[in-house]
Amino acid sequence: MAASMDKWVGSAHLFVRAISGADVLPTFYRDPQLKPCVYRALRSAFAESIKDFSGVDILKIHCSDPDLIIQLKFHKEKKCLKFLQSYYRGKLQEALQENLKVFSTSLEPIKMELKAGAEKLDSFIQEEERCLAYISQQKPDHLRDEEITELEELFMSLSFQEILPPSLKLQLSSDPPLLTLNSSPPSSGPPGISESPLKEDTFIFQNQQFANRKITADDHQKFAKLVSKKWKQVGRSLYLQTKCRALRDPFIDNLAIEYDREGLYEQAYQMLRRYIDSEGKKATVQNLVAALEDNGLISLAEEILGFHQSDLS
Repeated sequence: MAASMDKWVGSAHLFVRAISGADVLPTFYRDPQLKPCVYRALRSAFAESIKDFSGVDILKIHCSDPDLIIQLKFHKEKKCLKFLQSYYRGKLQEALQENLKVFSTSLEPIKMELKAGAEKLDSFIQEEERCLAYISQQKPDHLRDEEITELEELFMSLSFQEILPPSLKLQLSSDPPLLTLNSSPPSSGPPGISESPLKEDTFIFQNQQFANRKITADDHQKFAKLVSKKWKQVGRSLYLQTKCRALRDPFIDNLAIEYDREGLYEQAYQMLRRYIDSEGKKATVQNLVAALEDNGLISLAEEILGFHQSDLS
């Protein structure tokens, strides 16, 4: 049963337009200089409204005047449910409206529509199980669009201001930092951040300070042995944290196919090996622990850090 739940996948299309019906959003998105701003607004709005954007992918953004159409892929039923709740409670619309103001204070209020295939979900949007059923029937037959991959990398690199028109740089210079995909506050101090200054090359885990270091062969073996079916999720988290090109979605999906016969151990081992080979000295245990925390694999993080041994009294 648990395995089948983890394989839950669905897709929906979110239609966004200005209430006036003007094709202002598609026009903005077609503009090479404003396209990153529109994507930034969308990603920030999603992160703010559903708190944790992992498990949700933007596959493609279409311009179909006057609508901007965002194709979403959901990897987990729970994440899809959280998105639906944010949508019908108006949190997503409010967050997007607010984020769009960053580069267009004159933009008229927006309206949204959600579809799964040809089915308009808005007419029964609060019937969660019914909406989930329609969304789960839609299985995307393609990977993330290359343009979206580039925008996502730009979003994660925090380098939007480098390509913005001069008139917008001043506006954004006073903005808070861009959100990461996991924008919910962690239950304990996030890796590398503490209320008191940390020594160089250290990080905090479970309120304890650990030396940062390269991932060792022993770490590698423990990870492959214990991570099980969550190896792809950890790989995606590593990509989002480090922008490691070797862990982009197409590569992770290809690994799953290539090593399918060898099983989960080999798939997980090869994923982490590619990360280490690609990042070299930057493939640190801090990044790996953070990715494990993002996916609820606290016991595995503890195992890798020898947490239990150091915690014994």
